[in-house]
Amino acid sequence: MSAAPAFDDWLRPDWPAPPGVHALCTTRSGGVSASPWDSLNLGDHVGDSAHAVYENRNRLQSALRTRTPGAHAMFLRQVHGSDVLALDAATGQGLAADASLTSTPGVACTIMVADCLPVLFTTTQGSVVAAAHAGWRSLAGSARAGARPQGVLENVFAQFAQQAGAISGVDASQVAGQTLAWLGPCIGPDAFEVGDEVRAALCQGRPEAAAHFRAGQAPGKWLADLAGLARQRLQSLGISAVYGNDASARWCTVGNPSAFFSHRRDAARLGSSGRFAACIWRDGAV
Repeated sequence: MSAAPAFDDWLRPDWPAPPGVHALCTTRSGGVSASPWDSLNLGDHVGDSAHAVYENRNRLQSALRTRTPGAHAMFLRQVHGSDVLALDAATGQGLAADASLTSTPGVACTIMVADCLPVLFTTTQGSVVAAAHAGWRSLAGSARAGARPQGVLENVFAQFAQQAGAISGVDASQVAGQTLAWLGPCIGPDAFEVGDEVRAALCQGRPEAAAHFRAGQAPGKWLADLAGLARQRLQSLGISAVYGNDASARWCTVGNPSAFFSHRRDAARLGSSGRFAACIWRDGAV
């Protein structure tokens, strides 16, 4: 029998989601993994004990079920891309994608991170939920010749808007005004140093993105505001109701080692880093 996790140490999005939509973001607390994955590591690809990860994931599943009987987290195999997976009750675990969406009650879209940005979506009606893994590669995406680059946020919202619009009987173009987004913890703008190539990728076709970079101490180095870049992308899609990470210090994974895993902080120093997760699901009441 899995022990009760440390719910009080986990994050609950502070946003006006409808009552039938539930979301949480785990921290390091409440698990069984030994250092350097201590303690609630949910990543099965970082060198941690398979038994510990299994128990940790069971604890997350138990936490979801305390809110919604039968709810279960659907883990992806995240590849720093921009593909989106539509989930239902028959979808298997571990499929390759960097975002997911569903209208099926109890199916929890789940994103694991350790510096990248988790982004959760719902509508004011709560008919569809989605989650995206927005590291810089996924955020930048790729472009066809002559087109503006489309990253994971653009791709997931396109499917999200189509599905939500079909359910509510409105045109997909109207869904942005009904959409709520929540940004979880990520590497902060004082810790995320990148090179010219990353800045160029994120600014390609989007000159306004340059406002979220400031010069680093060495030539060719920049400090990037990942949450600010994501917020700007969402606003360009017409989503103005964006909550959560405001790029302040309390949201930084690197700067809060007792609360969050951080690949950049710990991988070289300790040999590895765990993963925490953000989940969103419907209970069928909306």
